[in-house]
Amino acid sequence: MAGYFRTALLLAAMTALFVGVGAAIGGEQGMVIAFVMACGMNLFAWWNSDRVVLGMHNAQPIGPHDAPRLYQMTAELAQRAGLPMPALYVIHEDQPNAFATGRSPEKGAVAVNTGLLDMMSEREVAGVIAHELAHIKNRDTLIMTITATLAGAIGMLAQFGFLFGGRSSDGRSNPFGPIGTILLIVLAPIAAMIVQMAVSRSREYEADRIGAEITGDPRGLAAALMRLEDYKQGRVNEAAEANPASAHVFIINPLSGMRMDGLFSTHPATANRVAALEELAGRMGPPPGAPRIPPAPPRVASRQPGPWSGGGRRNPWG
Repeated sequence: MAGYFRTALLLAAMTALFVGVGAAIGGEQGMVIAFVMACGMNLFAWWNSDRVVLGMHNAQPIGPHDAPRLYQMTAELAQRAGLPMPALYVIHEDQPNAFATGRSPEKGAVAVNTGLLDMMSEREVAGVIAHELAHIKNRDTLIMTITATLAGAIGMLAQFGFLFGGRSSDGRSNPFGPIGTILLIVLAPIAAMIVQMAVSRSREYEADRIGAEITGDPRGLAAALMRLEDYKQGRVNEAAEANPASAHVFIINPLSGMRMDGLFSTHPATANRVAALEELAGRMGPPPGAPRIPPAPPRVASRQPGPWSGGGRRNPWG
């Protein structure tokens, strides 16, 4: 519940920021225009988000005959989560990672990189899949669209401030004066971006918690996060680097050079996420009825492409 409250509080802060900036820079008329324009653009993006992001990363659909074990695992976890079976996709990318998309649980899709399937145990893959199912269950695509709408509207209001030169769109003088207007124009979009990133980080913690509850194995997801963070080093995700706006959908930040849990990061620090999962594991204990997932054996990170990456070798999930 703390995660939901934190998200609600952040959304309220974003709304208050929009109303305050709108009243100061754009007036009521400018505020309405900016909000309607932002809604229109983000409604289109939300409706097409699944196709756009899957195409952006060249995700290929897979069925039960392509990867029976992966498909069966996902179906069992979806059933435990009370969700319909999502569409499954694979991305031929050496960097281990995964993401979920879809505007509703009925339109949900989970995409996994071949690097993840090559390098991780079934227990760890189950933790990752459950995390992505939690995003679908929480309708995080919709939540992030709402924050993007408000952030976009605030950015448009800042543009109105430039256009109207210190006067709101309804002709009233800006009570902050010219210097205050300049500060609002510069700082308001930055503040909106900070809140937007904070919402994204809050949803990651919440998806970790619910994903761990779906599997009944918080330490399995914790091990997966540590392995993902370790194995991504030295592997550049070209598609993500070319489309950094999509970075927030992945379970681990796919971009290089962003390791701190800072204001402008789309993801919490992995160490913080693991600590939260360890705390959850201590509270949950080994619950009855946990899925039959074998423990992760000790592994040594391989820097070579695995069986999913081509070369005619066997699909390990077939």
